[in-house]
Amino acid sequence: MRVAVIAITRNGALLGRRLQDGLTGAKLYVSSRYAGQGGKGCYCFGPAEIKSQIVSIWKEYDGFVFIMASGIVVRMIAPLLESKESDPAVVVMDEAGKFAISLLSCHLGGANELAERCAFASGARPVITTATDANDLPSFDMLAKENGWLIDDISQVKHLNTLLLDNLEIAVVDQSGVTRTWLHGRGKVKFHETFSEAADSRAHGFLFVTNRDLPPKIQPDKLLLLRPRNLVLGIGCNRGTPADEIEAFVASHLKRIFLSRKSICCVASVAAKCDEAGLVEYAARLGVPLRFFASDELNRIDFPSPPSAHALAAVGASGVAEPSAILASNGGKLLLKKVKSENVTLAVAEICLT
Repeated sequence: MRVAVIAITRNGALLGRRLQDGLTGAKLYVSSRYAGQGGKGCYCFGPAEIKSQIVSIWKEYDGFVFIMASGIVVRMIAPLLESKESDPAVVVMDEAGKFAISLLSCHLGGANELAERCAFASGARPVITTATDANDLPSFDMLAKENGWLIDDISQVKHLNTLLLDNLEIAVVDQSGVTRTWLHGRGKVKFHETFSEAADSRAHGFLFVTNRDLPPKIQPDKLLLLRPRNLVLGIGCNRGTPADEIEAFVASHLKRIFLSRKSICCVASVAAKCDEAGLVEYAARLGVPLRFFASDELNRIDFPSPPSAHALAAVGASGVAEPSAILASNGGKLLLKKVKSENVTLAVAEICLT
């Protein structure tokens, strides 16, 4: 986590130096009045420039530790806030170093964890006010964060966490078994094998962990969908195929077989396509890495579709979409065998975790 520590008083600057030593990679910003207390490695701002300083670095850090009154912090950062999914962690400390208060983005942003780290580094008392933590209960946003899953609708987290606090039943479907292990018996939770079975239950809320896009008719109210990042797209394309064409082709087939775009973790192809502009741009739009495999690697993989004379002549591989998807998914199951348009071939595999 990239952390900025901000101090505006003499004692705050001294405390900031201690935090900088205890928080790996932290950067210290202090009022220029107290540059001496901040040490050689600190960044200085004018006494009247703190707001502009915060604005200028707000997007550069994953977390902020403000050593000052919480009221000052709230007024200063309020115009910068966007979403609990993207806002940085914010911790407030008093200049005497008595308390480290988790103020903003407590779970997803990591402020609770940052407050604990600040307390450990300074001897302060961590102050955690999120209800689930105060009651020693799990929270579903942390379940998603710790497992690298995406939250389909962040507003549903509040509903499900409230049900945990009220000890009302939640129906869960998670074929991976991760949720059962993670909850470890906490909360009034009942596990089901299928979505329809869970939806027909008398539960007050629902948690489905899946890469599937579910038809509306089997989506109950108060449903939280968590998306494991476990889908690999194997893609081949003709030279010069634009990203828009690739995107449209993939989207149409994911929709056809009810797979969520949010579960895509990787795009794979043959090494000869490493400079293919449309493919590179498409992966960038998804925000996922591209993996390329040499033709001889692809040729060693057994895949279901007949060998492609066109691919063999063009890139030296008897197939691209299926073998690259299988390789990038660690030998995972093909959920979609090769489909093709005039310029694009596509296969989808689910990552094998064993």
